[in-house]
Amino acid sequence: MSIVTPEELNLLIEQTYKVEGEFNELKASYAHLQDTVEKVVEFLPNAVWIVNSDNTIFLQNSHARDLWELLKLLEYKNEDYELKFNSNSYLIKSSSYKDKIMLSAIDITEQKRKENLATMGQMAAHLSHEIRNPIGAISLMSSTLKKRVIPENIPIVEEIQNSVARIERIIKATLMFSKGVEATKKEFMWSELKASINMSVGYYAYSKEIEFVFPKEDFALNADKDLLDMLFSNFIINAIDAIEMDEEEEGTIEVKYSSDENFHIFDIYDSGVDIENKEELFEAFKSTKLKGNGLGLVLSRQIAEAHGGSVSLVESEKKCFEIKLKK
Repeated sequence: MSIVTPEELNLLIEQTYKVEGEFNELKASYAHLQDTVEKVVEFLPNAVWIVNSDNTIFLQNSHARDLWELLKLLEYKNEDYELKFNSNSYLIKSSSYKDKIMLSAIDITEQKRKENLATMGQMAAHLSHEIRNPIGAISLMSSTLKKRVIPENIPIVEEIQNSVARIERIIKATLMFSKGVEATKKEFMWSELKASINMSVGYYAYSKEIEFVFPKEDFALNADKDLLDMLFSNFIINAIDAIEMDEEEEGTIEVKYSSDENFHIFDIYDSGVDIENKEELFEAFKSTKLKGNGLGLVLSRQIAEAHGGSVSLVESEKKCFEIKLKK
């Protein structure tokens, strides 16, 4: 039996400490790597699950924890697929490595919404072009007819003209939505714009006694007058419809003006019924009223933004929309 000398024992002890040190370094390195992987997975904008072969969760991020019910619906497939869950659309990706399966769910709801809007816009633009010719013919013939009918029938012809004007507004709004809003600015006075608004609204039929209150002072605007005519007419026509739906037999629409160093500010009030589904106010092709086409407020906001401004619903005692236009 050989005897271990003190020198050999010290060497063995040193090697043991060295191995233990290397093991601890390796353990720390692994823990750091695991922590890094967890942070990377957590950093990802989509939900990620790494699942063991027995379907237990090996690793997941906070997005995945929020969608834990979605995990029950996921399947491992060789190709990506879409899944609808709680009114949202998700793109599901999956892959495997040894005994682990990685599943990913990317929220594509907004992307799908934009794709659908683009498709609807293209269809609407095509239909608008097709409708424009017969509408032009009806408009021309109604003007000729108005000169020839007996006085008692003139209101009927005027109702036809009002309906045609409404269809023309819808066509114009649809084509503008499909092409995008571009402002051609030049200077003009508020009084000129007010006259245009009065003319546009004058074609809109309503049955109740409505008082219109506009700013009396005159001031200069550097903007696209035709676009602002559409913007203000949209809000005033919406206000008319709200008053028509109200129980009262009369109503008021008021436009107040103020300004600061950077913006012209218009507040539009009306005494009509309150707004339902406020979250859908500026959603294309979704209207909060029976007669709406779902483009008026969307285009109004785009027109304001094309002028460096904004449109918003203001919380106040009276129903109020605020329009800001950059000076």
